[in-house]
Amino acid sequence: MPLPYALLRPALFAMDPESAHEHMMDALAKLQHSPLACAWGNPQVNDPIRLAGMDLPNRVGLAAGLDKNARCIDAFAAMGFGLVEVGTVTPLAQPGNPKPRMFRLPEHDALINRLGFNNDGLQAFVRNVKAARCRQPGARATATRMRLGLNIGKNAATPIERATDDYLIGLAGVYPHADYVTVNISSPNTKNLRELQGDEALDALLATLMGRRAELAQEHGAEKPLFVKIAPDLDDAQVAVIAATLKRHGCDADSGQPTQRLGVIATNTTLNRDAVASHRHAGEAGGLSGKPVFAASNAVIRQLRAALGPDFPLIGVGGIGSGADAVTKLRAGADAVQIYTGLIYKGPALVHEAAQAIAQATAKAHTQG
Repeated sequence: MPLPYALLRPALFAMDPESAHEHMMDALAKLQHSPLACAWGNPQVNDPIRLAGMDLPNRVGLAAGLDKNARCIDAFAAMGFGLVEVGTVTPLAQPGNPKPRMFRLPEHDALINRLGFNNDGLQAFVRNVKAARCRQPGARATATRMRLGLNIGKNAATPIERATDDYLIGLAGVYPHADYVTVNISSPNTKNLRELQGDEALDALLATLMGRRAELAQEHGAEKPLFVKIAPDLDDAQVAVIAATLKRHGCDADSGQPTQRLGVIATNTTLNRDAVASHRHAGEAGGLSGKPVFAASNAVIRQLRAALGPDFPLIGVGGIGSGADAVTKLRAGADAVQIYTGLIYKGPALVHEAAQAIAQATAKAHTQG
């Protein structure tokens, strides 16, 4: 089991959030292939599930955003995740928004960030993915079972009307190296990006990307699913429109059953500040993550599941800080979950706690059923 994160957290939280993040990622990158990796290693909980055509060892994943440049895939694989998602990567390197751009709200187990897809670009990203040892032929079976998602976005300098061009570049670049690809259209930190969640814009984007995905599947001899990541700041009508668009592109026209070639991740960070209105950082621009987004993401998940039916692939993310939270997310309708902010506040032990809680809950449900 990992060393107690409580021993390390005070030192990390004494730094500004982005510096702490950079120091931790540097350490993970440097030490992930050394004996010191046991400091954060977790036994992998065996709770297999088939999702979107992928066999996952368990239902707990890492959300995109923590490892934007895919430098620490092996480190996260050692934490016991069933799936790890890295990025968001854009075609060209970009610095993101001006600093400071990340803020802790410890009283709420929350973060605000306006990073803005800061990353080293597609070429460096793919190079790092290819270097991950857990992805190499002959790697340990427990590591190779972890599924890898690669999350793509658009450059800030690309006009929104040309966004599809960036997503096509990203899709082609990451496709050979991914188990699944996530299309991020919901970050609040890239101007106008969330406009792509609208009816006509999402329909056009998915039509183009699904067509290109079919070409890439034929070219590489492997059909890999796409996931669309959406925001929690959507009203019922907007969620209904997104669900209808997802069904149009992700279900068989004749049977109406999901093809497993398309899924949805709900949700990204929120712009809503109601839950943290009294905090000194509440006025900071950016996306709020952590405990305050838990209920909102669950509401979107419930509505999506009701609209999409029981078999459409759905990954839930937002505010998971305990095993009980992870179980609640599944009961709202998610097939699997992802964590980000909870990992920063609770440490790697949260991965095992969440996976174990889900395994126990699903086993109990099967027994009672």
